[in-house]
Amino acid sequence: MTSSQDNVRLPVGKLPAHLLAGLLDQVRHDPRVLLGPKVGADAAVIDWGARVLIATADPVTFATDLIGWYAVQVNANDVACLGGTPRWFLATLLLPEESTAAQAQEVFQQLLSACEDMGVALIGGHTEVTYGLDRPIVTGTMLGDALRERVVWPAGAQPGDVLLLTKGIALEGTALLAREAADLLGRRGVSSETLERARQLLFTPGISVVRDALAACDVGGVHAMHDPTEGGLATGLLEMAESAGVGLEVDVAAVPLLPECREVCEALGLDPLGLLASGSLLLAASDRTAEKVQQALVSQGIGASAIGRVTDASEGMRLRVEGEIRDMPRFPRDELARFLSEGGPAPEADPRSGG
Repeated sequence: MTSSQDNVRLPVGKLPAHLLAGLLDQVRHDPRVLLGPKVGADAAVIDWGARVLIATADPVTFATDLIGWYAVQVNANDVACLGGTPRWFLATLLLPEESTAAQAQEVFQQLLSACEDMGVALIGGHTEVTYGLDRPIVTGTMLGDALRERVVWPAGAQPGDVLLLTKGIALEGTALLAREAADLLGRRGVSSETLERARQLLFTPGISVVRDALAACDVGGVHAMHDPTEGGLATGLLEMAESAGVGLEVDVAAVPLLPECREVCEALGLDPLGLLASGSLLLAASDRTAEKVQQALVSQGIGASAIGRVTDASEGMRLRVEGEIRDMPRFPRDELARFLSEGGPAPEADPRSGG
């Protein structure tokens, strides 16, 4: 039976969680699939004997000048967050009409270069020029593996765990805004130097969390890892907590906010907590090993901050702001998607009023 909600247009961004959950409820179970599709799980784990196969798929629709390179990074992150090592990559490249051979070659070279840098083999995929597109799209599938006992399950966070965050927020969203909205940001007072630093965040410190995850897993005691993507750090925290059936308390003052992110978000009236945050790894680590994990990351030149703790589910998901406890904010869609679909704040709005 069709409800009145079935014909409501969906907003740009991820499918609403309730809709996605309903769709995934229809999936048949395969006993060899140790982790299948569910809200908050970004990759699958398949029984392969002493080792497991980890598989994920993600498209890239932004950053069209780096789309091939980008697709490898974001897919590798999902494998690494389960404790796996990325091994093999397949790419589907869709080009709009009137694309040139040189453009196809550029994307392919980006794919090859990114795979080579990561030690990943490009093993196949599909390419075509198709109608109805206004920009290229790459959909990637990354396969990796891990020892069964090394897998870090999405639902593993436990009360008492320390929450760690690498690098800072919101690395990816800030870089994309500097690329997609540079003229508007310039008019609103963001300097060309800040914009250039923001663009370079994709590379320095970079959106890959593969090194972060592998270094943390080498120490041990990591119960859950998450790459906060759409919906930013707040959504990543909520997904981690809901997967494990736990609560969280996060101290906003302890969250490393990149200065470029602060300036860009203030200029556009966006909330950094809800902004696309790939490049930061969120970890729940045992309180016995969290300090060692943090030290191991820092020793490899990867910034790591303790931002809060995992609590009992009865305590809910809370944010500490200047000593005041608030509910964790929820972002039905990412702040980047909201900005691009709505064209940003209305001209008469104060661009520095916050999210």
